[in-house]
Amino acid sequence: MPPEPLTPERILEATEDVLRRYGPAKATVVDVARALGVSHGSVYRHFGSKAALREAVTQRWLDLSHAELSAVAGAEGPAGPRLRAWLAALFAAKRRKAGGDPELFATYMVLVGENSATVGRHIETMIGQLAQIVESGIRSGEFATTDPAATARALWDATNRFHDPAYAADWSLPGIDAAFDAVCDLLLRGLRPA
Repeated sequence: MPPEPLTPERILEATEDVLRRYGPAKATVVDVARALGVSHGSVYRHFGSKAALREAVTQRWLDLSHAELSAVAGAEGPAGPRLRAWLAALFAAKRRKAGGDPELFATYMVLVGENSATVGRHIETMIGQLAQIVESGIRSGEFATTDPAATARALWDATNRFHDPAYAADWSLPGIDAAFDAVCDLLLRGLRPA
């Protein structure tokens, strides 16, 4: 049977495994190539540098949450419940990442620190999805705000404790779900017309 073709996706999967095994400080492109059974030059043909490979892994990790959240943002129905569902889905995804694979989560926190432009694009995508929900709430009369972009940014900032990895240790504390619900209730009340 011929060997499986080397694709960027296979390289990224192998890179995740290598990062999980060795951590970001010790993982090398040679380790990734060895895991794939190819030369490191083959990896460099797809990713021109170690930094490019690490950025692609970071982007892939952040992109995993975009599809699910985009579906919630673009769904039909009242904006209030969609906003709550979107925030809940984001919080659940972050908790899964932090609790399901803590070694890889810690590794990604290092990579995220190295790739601020990638993180910036991710945050803008997330805020754009929030703005989409806010715009639909304005159109339907559910929300009284007049600036969807500014409101979306404020919602992102107000819910920081439930999605910013700096707060990951809080995500398993007793009462965190009640705190999340209280913040969502407060935000939704603040968006409604007087």
